[in-house]
Amino acid sequence: MAKSNIPSLPMLLATAFALAGLAAGARAGGIAIYWGQNGNEGTLAQTCAKGNYKFVNVAFLPTFGKGQTPVLNLAGHCDPASNGCTGVGADIKACQRMGIKVLLSIGGGVGSYGLSSPDDARSVAAYLWNNYLGGRSSKTSRPLGDAVLDGIDFDIESGGSLYWDDLAKALKSYSRRVYLSAAPQCPFPDASLGTALGTGLFDYVWVQFYNNPPCQFSSGRKAFLDAWKQWQSVPAGKIFLGLPASKSAAGTGFVPAAQLKSQVLPLIKGSPKYGGVMLWSKFYDDRTGYSSSIKSHV
Repeated sequence: MAKSNIPSLPMLLATAFALAGLAAGARAGGIAIYWGQNGNEGTLAQTCAKGNYKFVNVAFLPTFGKGQTPVLNLAGHCDPASNGCTGVGADIKACQRMGIKVLLSIGGGVGSYGLSSPDDARSVAAYLWNNYLGGRSSKTSRPLGDAVLDGIDFDIESGGSLYWDDLAKALKSYSRRVYLSAAPQCPFPDASLGTALGTGLFDYVWVQFYNNPPCQFSSGRKAFLDAWKQWQSVPAGKIFLGLPASKSAAGTGFVPAAQLKSQVLPLIKGSPKYGGVMLWSKFYDDRTGYSSSIKSHV
């Protein structure tokens, strides 16, 4: 009896599941956002309830290291000096219940920070662990209340290039569950974080492909792709494409949403370490609807 060329039901189901898996893989990226530097961007809870983000970086802790008392700055949202930011802790928990990872971003474009030695790095790590992560400290000493953040984001744009690797090692020594992310500039390797990123300890790297004309997409496809391929070589978990959410969010490097979807993402989504897109920031995203426009394509 001749074999039928008609696929059996199990084969059809297997094929359907395989295609569904491929489709899911193609949409595996997520969006990371920075929140905290503009009081007109809504609360952290509202940010997460928007439903567009998988990661929120609470920005910034711009003063720390070299013997300084660490200082949190959430701009117009609240005043940490008077314990006015402890209520953000409830928002952090609400975000986490939605499956969103919330990290504290240290550094920033303007601040007084840096590390003077490996011991200084370990001291900063201990402070972060005890006041923002899973360590023990009095509830009143924790600027964001009793919430336990998921990790620390290194947005190091000044303060030298030394001892950031020691800080990363110290943070990971407390718990492998402490997620580490970084926001280096796209010229490779990053002047501040090159050594730290070489440790292999970072879970997420959102590379700033803006305010850096030599490697941003607006300067040409080849320059952009060359930089992206270099960042794929970093021993980190996932690499994200960092972009401004509007023209006014950065000096250069804005990519219109339509162009991102049709020209940029198709170039990089097949990369083994592709993780998604990072946007600066929630305030600008609210005004352009950028994340909503690109979400289904990331």
